[in-house]
This record gives sequence, structure tokens and C-alpha cells, in this order.
Amino acid sequence: MLNGAMVLMAAIILVKIIGALFKMPMTSMIGITGRGYFNSAYEIYTPIFAIAMAGLPVAVSKMVAESVALGRLRQARRIFSVSKKLFLIVGTLGTLILLIIAFPYAKWIANIKSLPAILCVAPSIFFCCYMSAYRGYYEGLRNMVPTAISQVIEALGKLLIGLALIKLIMNRGLAQFNAGIAASGGVSAEVFGTKVTTLNEANSVIVPRAAAGAVLGVTIGSLLSLLFLMAFYRLKHDSFHPEQVRLSPPPQEGMTVAREMITIAIPMVVSAVILNLTNFIDVATIQARLTSALNKDFSTVVNMYAASINRASELGRLNVNDVAEVMKYIWGAYGTALDFKTLVPTITIQLGVSAIPALATAWAIKNKKDMRSTIETVLRIGMIIALPAGIGMACMATPILTVIYGRGNSNEAIRIIAPILVSYGLFTPIIAISTPTTNMLQAVGRADIPMKTVAAAAVCKILCNFILVGMPKINIYGAVVGTILFYVLIVSINMGFLLKISQVRVNWLGVFCKPLVAALLCGITAFASHGIIVRIFPADTTQSILNSDTIATVIGIGLGAVVYLISLLLLKGVVKEDVSVLPKGEKIAKMLEKYGLLG
Repeated sequence: MLNGAMVLMAAIILVKIIGALFKMPMTSMIGITGRGYFNSAYEIYTPIFAIAMAGLPVAVSKMVAESVALGRLRQARRIFSVSKKLFLIVGTLGTLILLIIAFPYAKWIANIKSLPAILCVAPSIFFCCYMSAYRGYYEGLRNMVPTAISQVIEALGKLLIGLALIKLIMNRGLAQFNAGIAASGGVSAEVFGTKVTTLNEANSVIVPRAAAGAVLGVTIGSLLSLLFLMAFYRLKHDSFHPEQVRLSPPPQEGMTVAREMITIAIPMVVSAVILNLTNFIDVATIQARLTSALNKDFSTVVNMYAASINRASELGRLNVNDVAEVMKYIWGAYGTALDFKTLVPTITIQLGVSAIPALATAWAIKNKKDMRSTIETVLRIGMIIALPAGIGMACMATPILTVIYGRGNSNEAIRIIAPILVSYGLFTPIIAISTPTTNMLQAVGRADIPMKTVAAAAVCKILCNFILVGMPKINIYGAVVGTILFYVLIVSINMGFLLKISQVRVNWLGVFCKPLVAALLCGITAFASHGIIVRIFPADTTQSILNSDTIATVIGIGLGAVVYLISLLLLKGVVKEDVSVLPKGEKIAKMLEKYGLLG
């Protein structure tokens, strides 16, 4: 289980790096306006994709793992066969729904120029759905390599093809404009069939198509990923021994398998609908209540962020007397902090994916020892990763934001973002294990519990936002409280039910206390060393990323990481299995065991 999780974690980190390498040059090439068209396509694509993909991949993984554990290999293959047909239907419906609503969404909600990008991303739902049958099957067989490789192929396809299409469209459009202007003596030109007279007009035609090219790269990347999985299955199949397959019990009828799969998936689909609806209501509610707080007591809210707001006003980025603009400014700062909130959970979510087949197998054969081992491993590794990352993020919020968003005129909003980032950093461990706890309940056949938990937590979150964000003295920080409450409720309720159902007693000293002590030492070291370095070496005024603040931040984080690793080993917070999955892990584990550094 842990080996599979590490494979998926490595893949997702690589995917995130590739994603950054895609988005930075994309934004540079098509500009903020083009990025807006790209984002508009994703804003409507993401909820439809999330609902279409909810449930069935988990159901496939769980059912396959249970069938293999019980020696029903023909049943496992029947599940895969049925899942492909179901995913074909779901993927087709998802794509058709997006194609149908694309025009009204673009015209009345986003921008009509977003339509090409929305149409280009629609087929990706079909490809991603169909490939999930293969991913779910191999994950059920506890082979995470096909999923990991396909994720990297998908990201690389997006990077290479998306950027190539942007460059091709931009160059072709500008060439048409220049040629037309030259031919008409500077009067007008025809760009992609549209008559324009200025470069700005030309860009208004070119950029939406370039954004669509970027999105098309995403779709082609998902197609390449699907083709890889299909080829992998044809070449490697599932490695079942023919004699074992022949002697295994006959499989159930396809309709019986489909009904069971849908029954398992329905609570997860409902959870996805609730979650996406909550996010939609959340966005609308927070902005409405923030506006209400400003209208109620404008000076109180503005005075809380006076330094940032006044500086933004001096730079011409904000009309300090406009309620709508001030609201959007504070909302934008909050959104920047949200980018950091999802960093660690994106990695730890892979623990839940890997835990589903392992826990489903142990549950099917009633192996309590393996159930406890799986649950403890997911929680322990989740804490080992999330505690230092979260506490480090909280202790180093301002230095990290300064390094990323620059110095001087470009970082005036950091004073608003940093306290929000501190709050989310401290609760990162809770947020990081919310999805893995949900996955583990799904693995033991209780997908209904996370559905109810999400519904209850969502109601509390929306109520909290409505009440607190509307208070001038709290305003946007009310959204932080609501989000933290949302995750605390989910994790506490899920964990209570998981331990009760599995009848597992967790060793909280090893799972939580030891990593927490090491993480606190890590945060203190990072904060103190950064402070000492910036006092010894005076801050320079250059805009270069290689300034004294950056060097102090990097050294602080590095020293914190070293102290964390040493502390964790001295506290025996790592067990042999955790080390064994690393490259040359067996040798490292033997050496650490020799010195009594393993738990």
C-alpha cells in the first residue's frame, strides 16, 4: 500500500511541476485576458468532470480488490469489462452536457469569447472517464504504476502540445495581421476571418483562439494518456495465471455487477454534487457578505488592511472609495492564500487512492491486523508529510509569500494574505487527511457516511460564512473559520466511524504526537534561523529573486527540514516499512535499525 502511495505521490509532484511549467509561459504568451478565457473553460469543466468521475473509479478499485482477495479472478475481469461500458456512457453524457451548456454559459455567465476554449475541453471528460476504468482496475490490483505513468503523460501532453498550439495560433494570427496591414497600406487586415484595424483588435481575435489551443492541449494530453493505458493493458494484461483464472468461480452477470458498482458509486456522486454546490454557494456567499460588511462599516474593514489598500491605491491598482473594487481586492488576496491550502492535500490524497484496494482486501477477508496496519500507515504518513509542511507554512508565511510574489510594489497584499496562510497552515494536517479518511470508509463499504458528513459540514460552513463574513470586524477571516470548521467536522466524524466500524485502535503516540513534536522543532528552527540571517545581512532593495530575503528563506526552510528529519528519527517516529519504500530503502532501514532509530 505504501509503495503504491509513494509511486502516486512522486507522479503527482512531477505533474504539479509540469503544470507550473505549462501555466507560467502560457500566461506570458496569451496574457491575463487569455488566462481568463482558459480559466472560464475550467470553471464549468471542473464541476461536471468531478461529478462524472465521482464514485465509479473507487467502486471499480474496491470491487476488483475484494474479488482478487477472494480468488474470484474471472469476477475481477468481468468488473473491468462492465466498468468500461459504464464509463463509456458516463463520459459521453458528461461531454454532451458540457457541449449543450457551453453557449449559454459563455454568453450569460463567462464571456462569449470563452466558447472556443469550452468546446475544446469538452472531449476531455470522455477520455478521462474512459481511462478511469483502466486506472481503477489496476489500482484494484494494487498496481499504481499505470496510473502514475498515465498522469505524467497527460501532463506532458498538455505542456508540449498546449504551448505548441498557442505559439502556432499566435504566430499565424499576427502574421495575418501584419500581412493585411502591409497590403492595405495600414488601413485594415483580416485575422482568422475577422476584419480588424489595430493590433489590439487583432489580439482580441487571436487570444481567445490561443486560449482554446491551450485547452486543446489538455484534451489531447488526456487522449494520449488513454491510449497509453489501452496499449499497456494489451501488452501486460493483468498478470493472472491462466490456471488460476480457469479454476476461479464463474463471474456474476454483467447487470448484477453494474448494479453493485452503481450502488457503491451513488453516495460518492451525491457527495461530489454537494461539494461542488457548496463551492458555488461559497463563492457567491463570501463575496455578497463581504460587500455587506463593507456597506455596514466601510472604515472598520478598510482600516484593518489600511497599509495594503493604501499602497494599492497609490500604485493605481485600486479605487479605495469603490466598495466593489475593495471587495474584489480582499477576495483576490483570500484566493491567493487558497492556492497554498491545496498544495499538501494534493500529495496526501494519493494515500487514500492507494489505501482503497489494500483496506478493501483486508476487509473482505476480515484480516484485522492488515486493517490496522493500513489505517495507521495512512494516518502516520499523512501526518509525517502534513505536519512539518503546515507548521512550516504557518511559521514562514510572510517570507514564503515575499519570495514568490516579489518585493516592493508587487507585494503590497502580503499583509492580508499572510494571516490567512498562517491559519490554513496550522490546520493543514486536518485538511490533508480529509480525503484519505473518506476513501478508507469507502473501502469498508460505508460510502454513505462521508456523504452525510459532507452535507452536514457544508451547511455549517455556509452558515458560518453568512454570519461571520458579514461582521465588519471579522469579514474575510470568517471564511477561513468556516473552511477550517468544514474540514474539522469531516475528519472528526469520519475518523470516529472508521475506527468504530473497523474496530481498530490507533497508536496515536506514533501516528500524531511524535511527528507533531518534530514538526514544531522544524517550524521553530526555520523561523529563528530566517530571523537571525535577515538581521545579520541587511535586506537589499533589488527586485531580483536572488536577494538576501530569498537566501534567508531557503536556508531557514532547509535547516528546518534537517532538524525535522533528525528529530523524527530520534523520537522513533518512522517505522521500517516507511523507509523500505525509498530508493535503497532496505539498506537505509538496516542502518537506522542498527542505531535504534526506527519505531
